[in-house]
Order: sequence, then structure tokens, then C-alpha cells
Amino acid sequence: MKPFDFWDGLDIYYGDLPHWRQEGATYFVTFRLADALPEDVGRRLKQERETWHRTHAEPWTPEEAHRYHRLFSERVHEWLDAGHGSCVMRDRRCARIVADSLLHFEGIRYALDSWVVMPNHTHVVVEPAEDFQLEDILQSWTNFSAHKINALIDRQGTLWQHEPYDHIVRHEAELQRLRVYIRENPVKAGLNDCLGSWNYP
Repeated sequence: MKPFDFWDGLDIYYGDLPHWRQEGATYFVTFRLADALPEDVGRRLKQERETWHRTHAEPWTPEEAHRYHRLFSERVHEWLDAGHGSCVMRDRRCARIVADSLLHFEGIRYALDSWVVMPNHTHVVVEPAEDFQLEDILQSWTNFSAHKINALIDRQGTLWQHEPYDHIVRHEAELQRLRVYIRENPVKAGLNDCLGSWNYP
């Protein structure tokens, strides 16, 4: 993997979340079901993020970026693991649709590393190929899987949260930590049958 360089062509843009982009980077991505967080939690989290942005000018130092990650993404992951919402990927058929969407263009548009499909969210470590943007890759995964899952279980409406979380992997040590995190995520959530990069045919 290419180590992250804070000063080497870094692009930053915002939706509800900050998104950092750097050519050749590897990303840790989480996309979750639209109902995966309780409504009051989502509101509180949004208010806290807005306060953070008002009091921390860009560009952030690496230390500030680390604190932001700890305050927001780590806490969100804990809430996701609590199993809120419809958890449609408990249905093995739905989980397989998500896994198939991840693997469809693997080796062509991107290189996959570790990944896991949890009941209400999915974690992926991915490196986009040259000339392919992370946003387009994420949209293809979520659009394809939402269409297939909605048809399978006869549901309508928005399946996924509109804006996935992504984080540039900083260095090899962080990559190793994320691989362990992804593999242990089902265990920490009390699950033993999630589809992941280690057990998918």
C-alpha cells in the first residue's frame, strides 16, 4: 500500500462527513443501513460534528484527525454493533448479495483487502484502481445491492444511508489493525456466521 502523506496532493470535501482523497490511497469504508442508528443518536451525532467543525479549522493536524476519528467513527461502530434497525443482512441471502457486489469488479476497478458483511453495516478495505473514484465504487455497491435486496425481500424505499464513512489508511501498521478489527467485528458483536473475506468462496 502507498503510505498516506498529509502534504501530498490531499483533497478534502464535505457532505455530512469529511472525505479525504489522495491518489493511490487505500481506504477503510463503512456503509450502513439507513435505519442502523436510532434517530436520537443520529441527531446528537450530527450536532456534535457541527460543533467540532466550528471549533477546529482545516486543515487538521494528524492529531486532530485521530481525535475526530475516535470521537465519531469509533463511537458509531459501537452503536452499529449493538444491532439496531432492520438488520436485513441477518438473512444470508441478503448478505450474499452485498458480498457479491463487492467482488463483482474486484481486480478491475479496485483491489479488495479485508471486508465483512454485518447485519446492519459493511466494512471494507479497498484501493481504487487508477482512473476509478471511490465515490463511484461505493455507489455501484450500494445501488446494486439495494435493488437486489429490495426485490428479494419485497421491500421499498431507501436501504442504505446516503453517505458512507471513509478513512484513508495511514500506514502499514494501521492496515494490520484494521484487518484484525474487521475479522474480529462479528465476534465482538456476538455473531459467528457473517460473510467476510476469510470465509467467502
